[in-house]
This record gives sequence, C-alpha cells and structure tokens, in this order.
Amino acid sequence: MRQIRAWWMRLSGLFRRQKLDRELADELDSHLQLHISDNLRAGMTPEQARREALLRLGGLEPVKEIYRDRRGLPGLESLLQDFRYGLRAIRKNPGFSAAAIVVLALGIGANTAIFSVVHAVLLRPLPYSDSDRLMQLWHTPPQKSFPGMKEFSLSAANFLDWQSRNRSFSDMAIYTGARFNMTGQGEPQPVDAARVTANFFSVLGVRPILGRAFLPEEDQPGRNREIILSHGFWKTRFASRGDVVGQPLALDGQNYTIVGVMGQSFEKPGWAEVWTPMAFSDQERAVRGEHHFLVIGRLKDGVSLAQAQADLDNISHQLAREYPEDDAGWGAEVKPLREETVGEVRRPLLMLLGAVAFVLLIACANVTNLILARTLGRRKEIAIRGALGASRRRLLQQVLSETVVLALAGAVVGVGIAHYGMDLIVHFLANSLPRFMVIRLDSTVLLFALAIAALSGVLAGLAPAWRLANSNTLEALKQGMGRVSSDAGSSRTRNALVVSEVALSLVLLVGAGLMVRSLWALRAVDTGFDPRNVLTMEPSTPATKYPTPVAQSNATNSMLDRIRALPGVESAASIDSLPIADSGSTQPIAIEGRPAQAMSEQPEASVRVITPGYLQTMRIRLVRGRDFSDTDSPTAPFVVLVSESLARRFWPNEDPIGRHLTLSFYPGRVRTVVGVIGDIKLFSLEDGESHGALYFPVAQMTTPLYGGWRSFSPSIVLRTSGDPASVGPAAVNAIHQVDASTPVLHVVTMDGLLADSLTQKRFTMLLLATFAGLALLLAGVGIYSVLAYSVRRRTQEIGIRMALGAQIDDVLKMVILEGMRPTLIGLALGLMGALALGRFIATLIFGVKPTDLPTFAAVCVLLAAVGLFASAIPAWRASRVDPMRTLRNE
Repeated sequence: MRQIRAWWMRLSGLFRRQKLDRELADELDSHLQLHISDNLRAGMTPEQARREALLRLGGLEPVKEIYRDRRGLPGLESLLQDFRYGLRAIRKNPGFSAAAIVVLALGIGANTAIFSVVHAVLLRPLPYSDSDRLMQLWHTPPQKSFPGMKEFSLSAANFLDWQSRNRSFSDMAIYTGARFNMTGQGEPQPVDAARVTANFFSVLGVRPILGRAFLPEEDQPGRNREIILSHGFWKTRFASRGDVVGQPLALDGQNYTIVGVMGQSFEKPGWAEVWTPMAFSDQERAVRGEHHFLVIGRLKDGVSLAQAQADLDNISHQLAREYPEDDAGWGAEVKPLREETVGEVRRPLLMLLGAVAFVLLIACANVTNLILARTLGRRKEIAIRGALGASRRRLLQQVLSETVVLALAGAVVGVGIAHYGMDLIVHFLANSLPRFMVIRLDSTVLLFALAIAALSGVLAGLAPAWRLANSNTLEALKQGMGRVSSDAGSSRTRNALVVSEVALSLVLLVGAGLMVRSLWALRAVDTGFDPRNVLTMEPSTPATKYPTPVAQSNATNSMLDRIRALPGVESAASIDSLPIADSGSTQPIAIEGRPAQAMSEQPEASVRVITPGYLQTMRIRLVRGRDFSDTDSPTAPFVVLVSESLARRFWPNEDPIGRHLTLSFYPGRVRTVVGVIGDIKLFSLEDGESHGALYFPVAQMTTPLYGGWRSFSPSIVLRTSGDPASVGPAAVNAIHQVDASTPVLHVVTMDGLLADSLTQKRFTMLLLATFAGLALLLAGVGIYSVLAYSVRRRTQEIGIRMALGAQIDDVLKMVILEGMRPTLIGLALGLMGALALGRFIATLIFGVKPTDLPTFAAVCVLLAAVGLFASAIPAWRASRVDPMRTLRNE
C-alpha cells in the first residue's frame, strides 16, 4: 500500500510542479530563517549567520533537486524535456528539419498506405461469426483427365454425401450462380443471384438486418419463391425502404416474396445481388458427374484443418469405390475461407509491403546521414554536457529524442500521403478485393504509423547518438579556433549507410524491372486470335423464355442477322464463353476406338459452343479441314472442331480429321472431327501449355445452353471496320429488335477485356516501380550528401594538394572514386539480395526468369550512373577550391 501511495505521489507531482515548487521553496526558506535566527543569537554577524545556515542545509538548489527526484518521475520528466528541446531544434534549423521530415514522410506514408490494405485484407477477421472455422471445400479432379487443375466445383450428389457422412463439420452449405431479369419496374434489369441451401446463412453465422433467413421448408421445389436482398440492391433498387420485407419482386415473370435484407458487410458470393433457395429436385440431387456447385463448411469446435482434410479424403475414397463411374480419382480439398477470399492478392500485397519497408530503411539511412553531418558540429556541446556530469544514457536519450520528434512530424505528413495513396490502391485493386473489406485509416493503422515513426526515429538516430555519446571528451573540447579532429569513424558509418541504400535500391529496382518485363511479355503474348476492332456483349434472357436448344439457336441467329446488317460490321458470331473473360465448361470425352472408360476416367477438355463465322470474326487460324457452316444443322451429322494441342493429345502422330468422339454430357451423339484450329488463350494471358479445346455448333446442341446460371446468355462478338465502341449502341438496339425484354450486359471491346485482365499486374508493377524510383532518388541523394559533406570537411586538404601540384583531373578522380567505392560495394551486395528475391517473385512474373540477365545489367548500369552523377557535383566543387585562399586560412 505504501508503494502504491509513493507512486501515486510521484505521478501527481508531474501535474502540480509549480505549486509544489512554491511550497518547497517556502518550506526551505522557513528552515533557512530558523537557522539564521539561531546563528544570530549565537553572536554571528548576519552575513556569517546566513553563510553557516546555507552550509548546514547543504545548499538550496541541491536540496530542491533531491526532493524533486523523490516526488516525480525523473526519467519521464527528462524525456519530456528532451522532446521539448527537440521541438526547439526543429524550429531553429528549418532547412535541415524540412529535408528530414519530407524523407521520413515519404517512407512512413508509403508504409502506412500499404499496411492499411494489408490489415483490411490479410489481418482483419472476415465479417462472419468465428470466421477462422469457416472453410471452402473443393473437389480435386483426377490429373489424368484434368492435367494441371488443382480445384474443381462439386456435384450435388457428392455434396449431400459429404454433408451426411462427415464428422468434422457442424454443417455444410452449397451455392451456385443464377441470373434473373427483374420486371415490373420499367425496362427489364438483369439481376445476378445466388441459389443457396436454407442453412447457407447459419453456416456463415450471419443474420439479415431486416426480416429473416430462409426456412428449411422453403428449400423445396415449388416452395422456393422467397428472396433475400443484398444491402446494395436494397439501397439502389428500393431506396433503403424499411417496409420492403413482405413486398413482391417479379423475376423472369414470376413473383418472389422479399423475406430479408442482408447487412452491408455481407457479400458471399461476391457477385450476388440477391439470394434464392436452392430447392434441389430429386433429379438434381442424384447427379454426380456434373460439377456446378460451390461449398462452404463450418468446422466443429476442436477440429483442425488437417483432421477435416483426412475426414473428407476418407469419404472421397468411399465414394470412389461406391460410384467408380463418376467418382473414381476425385478427391477433396479443405481451404480456410480467408485464404480462398484473398489468396490472389496475398503475395502481391506482401511483396509491396516488403518494398515499402525497404523504402523506409533507405529513408532512415538518409536521415541518419543528415543527422551525422549535423551532430558532428555538436561534438563540443555534447562533450561539455558529459564533462558537467551527464551520463551516456542521458546523452543517447537526448539525441534519440530529437530524431523521434522528427519522425513523428514525418508521420503526421506521412498519414496525409497515406490517405491519398490508400484511395489510389483501393481504386486499382477494387476488382481483386472483396467489396466488404473496408480499407480506411482506423486506429490500428494510425497506431502502426505511430509505431514505425518511433522505430524510424530510433533507427535514424541510433548511429549519431552512439557516435556522440562515445566520442573522446578531451578531443572534442579541443575543437575550435580552426582545429578539427579526425572524423574517420563517422566517415565509415556514412559510407556503410550509402552501401545499404544502394543495395536496397538495387533489390527494389530489379523487382520492378522484372515486373515491367513480365507485363511487356504479357502484352506481346500471342492469344491465338486478333482482338483489334472486336466488340463483345452478352444478351441475358431467362431460360424459361427459350427453353429448348432449337429456340436458343434460332434466337441467337436472329440477333446475329440483325447485327451483321449494321453499317461497319464485317462479321458477327456467338460463343457460350468468351476467351480470357469466362472460365467456360470442361467436359469428359469418350474417343471412338479407345477402350470404354468410366466418366471419371475419361479425358477432359474445354468445350465451347459457337456459331458459324466465329473463327472468321476472331481470326482464329484454321489449320486444316473446314469451318462450321449453316449446313451443320440439327438434322445433319454432328461435327466438332478441335484445337491443335487437343489433336496432339488425343491423336498423337495421327490425322484427327474424320475421327469420332462423344461428349459424355451429350450422350448418344457421335461427333466427327471436321477441322483443326489454332490454340488460343482460353482463361488468361498467363496460360502455359494448352491442354486443348473442342468446339461444336450451337445448332447441334442436344440440351439447352443454360450453364450454372439458369439463363440463356450467349456472348456475341462482332468485328468492325472502324472503332468497335461506336457500333455498340446500334448493336444493342439490333438485339432489342429481336427481343425488347432482353438486357444486354458487358458491352466492351476485346482489347478492353485483355487490358482488364492485366489491371492488377499493371498496378502492382506501377507501385513497385514508384517505390523503386523513390529508393533510387533517395540513394542518389544519400551519395551526394555524403560526398558533399566530405568535400566540405576536406577543403583544406584539397587546397594543399592542389598547391603542391595536384591537377584538377586528380581531384576529380579522387572524389569520384570516393563516391563510387560504396556504390560498387552496394551493387555487389544488392545483387545477392536480388537473387534471393527471385524465389519469392517467381510466381508473380511471366515470360522472364527471376535471374534475367538484361534486367540485372540494366539496373546495375542505372544505379552506377546515378552514383556517378551524384559524385560529379561534389567532385566539380572540389576542383574549384582556391589553393591560395586555403593556405591563407590555414
């Protein structure tokens, strides 16, 4: 209790300093007067009486200091005193302070901006209850049929078996996409939906902010006319009305009842504007061979990821034995939902976070060099403080507190930089980040900025503080009147800092160079088609309106006929899934003449449905054979086109023309290969070796072309003689002439689709290049500042050398070599760091090796040129030294 009271008295003393000082002075004065009175009564003169009283008390000021130490917190008080001194030093040296603050602000601002994104995406919990127990579940397909494919969606029947047999999950839910047209409110509007099982929201641990979730009885055919709205849909389409629950909503001509509205932070899956019950039919529940569904699960308490994986592996083996026709070779994968949600941006964000950390280190090295140059002039001041009794800890604290104050001032400016930088990052990464992830400068981010500011201040001031605190006091006191002591130790420190700046800059520049080369390689990729002057669009029509293959084919042909008649349109065609933009369908294939195989064992290929003229419109090479024509009707022999890689895969060293195969999802129809076409990039520009694609005519569909979305949405491509975007409105109008109720989505050029696919890589490259450029600038400034300071310190030496016969060329050579020496050492160390970086960046680059020699050579030459340029100005100044003036000063 006594200890607590003592600490309380010390703490309260911080806030009553003046009052306590007055009380202490009054008390000491009272004691002094009592002693003086006693001395006067003893016969002393007033002067003797006062002198003896002061000697007896031990002096007033020492006594005051003793009592002050007892009542307050001396360490904290001295720290606050040093901070106040640091603020005065900033005001006293505005030029130096501004330079240091700007350099630190750039480093701290860049780190804060990137950390705000990293915190929101990688560190903040997902907006679900106990989100760390939520898992995304996938099939793993047999590699014989799906070479290189690691994850695959589920079939309904397998999901139901996983759900009933597992012992690791408290519950599982399944969902898939759907698309409706909203009617009854003006022009039909497309609505992207998710069909979900009734337990979908409870598995995720979320509840609607209005209304309720689905009831189990609503997840049945014929009783699934309920709908839940997303927050964005409710806000934009219903003006955030509070009475929306219970209101009808017409979708595809059928009335649904709104039963709930989800909160703003809920977006699962990301495309969903509304949710409807899954309502599996008995036929759908029995399907194992078609995989159109996504699954989430919630782990039971105490169950690990490894245990859940082993559980589903065991179930997969059971299903493979029970249903070898469909499930042989199919496995399972359990992934944390967070990893599934942010997996694509994790590595780029961590790379950028590492890059800005390098920038901050370079900034700290620069500020350290500035402070070293400035504090060298304070050696005498520090020596006097030490001679008067200041401890080494006290001297270190004073210098470090000054640099921390500079860093905190830099943090204030840096937070402003981070605010605008964060908005820029969010804008460019919007398509890669879940929309519910709110990226802002919250308390955690601000604390991070404060922490790295304090750390930066300590890092920047540690070397100067240590040099000053350990300097020779006697030598420092001798300075003055033209006498200058040796500065060899500080020179070595400054050169070491330059070496580190150059090394870190080289690593960043190599990373940026590899990303630039990668983006350049992606732009030069041969897609297999010509995207120029091609416009794409997607008319979206309910499957209920065109329920049969013939109806869908006729509707597509009518739209194309109208579009082909437009001025400026050279050709037009349709495909079910556009290259690059859509994932498309992958299906098993039975090849005639090969031993019969179960569907699970059959080879798989990407399958596309096209109209005649697609090859011409996209300018895809016809290698041999023929293209589709209007004669390939539903009554004609069924035909297919295969890509070159698929032909090599299915019929190596054989002629595929005339060969026969059957698409297992379209049984009973043997199809003849009539042509071989060039390979194209189906999924992304980074696709490696193509495993091939197969195409068949839309007129020869044997089942409706719905896809997983339960809507008929062919992608139309048209080639124009001029600017394709200018034909867009007329093409949309042509589609409306066929069906006025059909919304037309995603009207965009093929060049635009390709550019959009590179947005994330382009922005990552720009950010990394910006940070590398900033690092290069700081490194150049660091080299210049060190040499400029060295030249100033060696003016007398240079003057004497020139007076003794040294030529200007000799002086230039001496100074430039002094500057290039740490630069070249930094290049050597940086090369080793860049080689280590290659292993991390290998998955982010394309078409270039992590050890790409031209990139490394170009970066080394660039840094060497910057070092040479930064050395040239101080060298020129050194060559202008007047020997006579130097000798007179000496």
